[in-house]
Amino acid sequence: MFVRVLAFLNVTLLATALSTAQELDEALFTSYATASLAAYEVPGAAIAVVKNGEVVQSKGFGLRDMRHDAPVDGDTLFAIASNTKAFTAVLLATLVDEGKLDWDDRVTDHLPELRLFDTYATRELTLRDLLSHRSGNASGAGDLLWLRSTYSRPEIVHRIRFIPPAYGFRARYGYQNVMYIAAGELAGAVSGSTWDDLVRERVFEALEMRSTNTTIRGREAGANWATPHVRMDGRVQPIEPEIVDNLGGAGAINSSANDLSRWLLMLLGEGTLGTTRVFSEQQSEQMWTPHTVLPIGTASPKLAPRQPRFSAYGLGFRMKDYRGRKLVHHGGGLAGMTSLTTLVPEEELGIVVLTNQETSFQTAVTYWVLDRYFGAPETDWTALQQEAAEKRWRERVQPLVDAVDDDRVTGTAPTLGLSEYAGPFTDRLYGGATIEQRDGHLHLQLDKSPAFRAPLEHWHFDTFLARFDHHSIVDALVTFVIGVDGSVDRFRMKPYSPAADGATYHYEILRFDRADAPD
Repeated sequence: MFVRVLAFLNVTLLATALSTAQELDEALFTSYATASLAAYEVPGAAIAVVKNGEVVQSKGFGLRDMRHDAPVDGDTLFAIASNTKAFTAVLLATLVDEGKLDWDDRVTDHLPELRLFDTYATRELTLRDLLSHRSGNASGAGDLLWLRSTYSRPEIVHRIRFIPPAYGFRARYGYQNVMYIAAGELAGAVSGSTWDDLVRERVFEALEMRSTNTTIRGREAGANWATPHVRMDGRVQPIEPEIVDNLGGAGAINSSANDLSRWLLMLLGEGTLGTTRVFSEQQSEQMWTPHTVLPIGTASPKLAPRQPRFSAYGLGFRMKDYRGRKLVHHGGGLAGMTSLTTLVPEEELGIVVLTNQETSFQTAVTYWVLDRYFGAPETDWTALQQEAAEKRWRERVQPLVDAVDDDRVTGTAPTLGLSEYAGPFTDRLYGGATIEQRDGHLHLQLDKSPAFRAPLEHWHFDTFLARFDHHSIVDALVTFVIGVDGSVDRFRMKPYSPAADGATYHYEILRFDRADAPD
């Protein structure tokens, strides 16, 4: 009898907790988001929450630009960066539904221009491989092709063949922006259109996402756009937004909380919003099925409740567990902009957080909302994340940074006169680079990337430190190799700071050989 009563009480308490958790208290939500915004020094953010087929919240916080008083609202446009990948997967799902594609089609049958370094991988690469990051290339390899470059999408797709693989084909996960650029180009090739037109017609217009677009080039002064911000010289400052048209299907979309609330509802509806069906339930299952296993790192003890027991990548979406639920999610980040989209299908819950600063605000707010709906203990994720980040820097990163300076050999000089290091160079993956001597110093310029310019400070021997003019480009150590004839043969690069957290653009795979002077 006692067991039955206890079971009844447990069920009753669980039902009460779930019932309480179904409502998001607007005052508490606003209070936490506002406090977190201040703690992270984020000028502005927009947040949308949908539940059980309804929009619960879609509102703005703070300012679009810290220099002005214009507030963020539900219609303010933010760059959503890699959240674009889910849109590209959905776009391809519509083509699969029409029979124009199959997830297991070989990519070269539809986009012959795409080739990988390895001929076997080129031949066997499928659309499923393309979207689940298992090409064998390392995470981020090839990003220099699009990042602040003048390369077009077709030119980027052509140069993918020169990325050396980091591991075996389909052997492990390697997050690849350039593969999603290729996926967008493939969609255009199959349809006789462009990725931009297709995603606008099949997704934006179908869902009445009236403000969402694929370029900032039409942005007008004073329009309802968020300005990106970064921390420079000890304070948060606005910067010019990135033009990432060449990023295409990997990260070129700009959207708002109001528009993305409709996107969330459609995804939770397994392809349907109202009477509009964008893709079939079958494709929803394909996109949210784990295709590539992701490694699970070791979390800080205080962040341990967030540590997943599984983590995987599907087709345009990541998956993991949290408090017994499956999360379908993806993040996005460009200079001065970060965002996060999270879906909990079994709870019919969706959250999107857009910000105009590079912090973890979006993660803290998302988990706070999840906890409210899950009936979990109240946790200040903002404070815990900041504490964990400071501890990580102090104990793991700072010693690595210090070691770079400790390894510098003082009292050395370059082997040659500065003028002998100058000239044109070329790398088969990236293309051309130029070393110039002027004003008594050497200067580096990556030819197709105007922002990648830097004076070279002598470091030691034939190594120089490139301090790039652009605030968000990782500085590099540039080492010249002297040939048997006593002249410069080539130069190599590696990131100056080991604290770059992967944003090194894989300098180390580049080999710039001396080239003839350009025409």
